[in-house]
Formats: sequence, C-alpha cells, structure tokens
Amino acid sequence: MEISITKTTTPKQKPADESKLGFGQYYTDHMFIMNYDEGEGWHNPRIVPYGPFELDPAAMVLHYAQEIFEGMKAYRTADGSIQLFRPDKNMARMNVSCDRLCIPKIDEEFAIKAIKTLVEVDKDWVPSLDGTSLYIRPYIFATDAQVGVHPAKHLTFAIILSPVGAYYPQGIAPVKIFVEQKYVRAVIGGTGFTKAGANYAISLKGQEEAAEQGYVQTLWLDGVERKYVEEVGSMNVFFKIDGEVVTPALVGSILGGITRMSIIELLQSKGYKVSERRISIDELVEAFKAGKLEEAWGTGTAAVISPIGELKYGDLVMPVNNGEIGEVTHMLYDTLTGIQWGKIKDEFGWTVKID
Repeated sequence: MEISITKTTTPKQKPADESKLGFGQYYTDHMFIMNYDEGEGWHNPRIVPYGPFELDPAAMVLHYAQEIFEGMKAYRTADGSIQLFRPDKNMARMNVSCDRLCIPKIDEEFAIKAIKTLVEVDKDWVPSLDGTSLYIRPYIFATDAQVGVHPAKHLTFAIILSPVGAYYPQGIAPVKIFVEQKYVRAVIGGTGFTKAGANYAISLKGQEEAAEQGYVQTLWLDGVERKYVEEVGSMNVFFKIDGEVVTPALVGSILGGITRMSIIELLQSKGYKVSERRISIDELVEAFKAGKLEEAWGTGTAAVISPIGELKYGDLVMPVNNGEIGEVTHMLYDTLTGIQWGKIKDEFGWTVKID
C-alpha cells in the first residue's frame, strides 16, 4: 500500500528549550492513520495533520477497552542522522497484543515503513540535546458504534510522535520502590503480557498509594500467591544477587520488554550469568539480610534504565547498594543509550537508520 501524505498548513511552534521537554507534553505536526473494516482489511494508510479523532459515543473502545499500543523512540545521532532501536521487535510484540485482544494483525514490515515515513515527515521535531529523543506511540482501537461485547469489525491504527526528555525528572538517580501487597497488576491467563491500556489503568491505585508513602513506584507481586516478583511500575525488573543477575521469567503475566530483551543480550555478551526465573519477595529479603542484594533496576523504553535505591516491604526498608547506582546498572545504561544515540558502535544490529 502507498502512504498518502497531506502536510499541515499551520505548523506548530516547536519547544524552545529542549532541556525542559518533559515526557508526553508536546506532539508533532502530523500523525499516521490507517483503518480496518471487516471484509476490506487494513486500508487507506495516510499521514495527515495532527488533530482530534471523531468518535461515536458508542465506540467500543470507550466501553470495552479493546485497545493496544506500543512505545518506541527515534534518536538523533551526533552526525545529525536519525535512527530507530529494534522496531521489528516492537511490531512483533504489537501483533502478540493484537492476537490476545482479538484485533486483526498488522503487516509488521508495513508498520515499520509507516513509522519511518512519519518520522521523516516530522524529522525537524527530533531533538538533539543529549538524553532527548522522539517518542513514537503506535496504537490500535475499536471504533464500532455498538454497545455490545464482541470483537470489533472496525478499528483505527494510528501513530503519533512526541519529543521527550527524561521520563523521570530525577533522571538516572536511584528511586524508592514500594512493594505492593494489596492490589495486583495482572494474572496468568489475562493480558499482562500485552501492551493493553487496561493494564496500566489497573496499576494506578497501587502507584497512588505508593506515592502517598513517599515512594516513586510499585513493585508488583504475582496475582495468585502474592509472593513472586513480577514488574516494577510499568517496567521489567532486574536484581543482582551475589553476582548473579536475576529477572522474573515471562510466565504470561509479565510484559516481554524490548529493553529487557536487550539488557539480557548485553549482559550475556559480557559474560554475566543471567537467570530468567521466578523470584520471591522472601528471596529478596533473605538476600538483603545476608548482604547479597547488590543492585536492582527497572528497564523500559521510556526511562531505559531506572536504578532502584530502596525497597519497602511492609515495615522493612531495604536500601540497595547504599542508595547509589550500581556498577552493572551504570554500565548497562551507558552501553544501551550509547548504542541508541549512536555514541557506541552497534555490534548487535539493533539500530535502523531513517533514510
């Protein structure tokens, strides 16, 4: 399919200070849209001026949350070129989400073409200040004007772009994490392994209560036994225990992060022992008391690496590495962001140039 392009006649004013972009506050001049109609499939791909959607009040997404999304970034390198990071993995994961939520799958190669075309159209919006990037949000939602619970027959696939700075204002500084024992984020057999918007709405209550106690995010435990560690906030989580790097196994309730995947491959390439397995909160407590809980960090597209400086489980407060960034955590952040921004040679073939 050919992508039609209609450029805006009223360009927006770009942010004057790239050091104050924040996250998700600004949006570029254009967006990509493609429609799905039963019997016709995905069709009419187009890039148009950024603007509101017109939705029927009965649109199914508003009532039954049939919606999924992805998150990725475009980076401006030192030579002025723009590159993506593992877009094929994002689009493959998007189709995993589509399958679980009964959404017609997309052509992954065409979706990458749409992303590259949109970024090229709005390339002047890609910031160049160190640590900034262009956040890319592809998403699909049901538009059937029918209050009835069934797979949608009409959907919209859209992509929007946002120039961003650091996700957490404190940047790479270690954060304090509250271990949630009352609420759960996901269960095996549910949608925890997908990027469905409902997963994030479910997590808000725990995050709110963590904030009330002075903690930045929530460490989620499993939804059945309430004992096995799953995710931290909306990120995958890693622990370095007595020299071994451990991350929860993808058992169906945990999102398979692209950053998670990359971190594991980076660690293995450098000779670290990495285990993907179930890890209980009791094991973390025992490791802490024995002085073996050496480092902890979260990983995700938005923040890349978020060091954990403290865990609070009940009345037990567990400082990690004296509340400082660990050696492995720092190495991973420097290496991964170095590859993403083109400061370090990409020996893995992860980056894709925007032509």
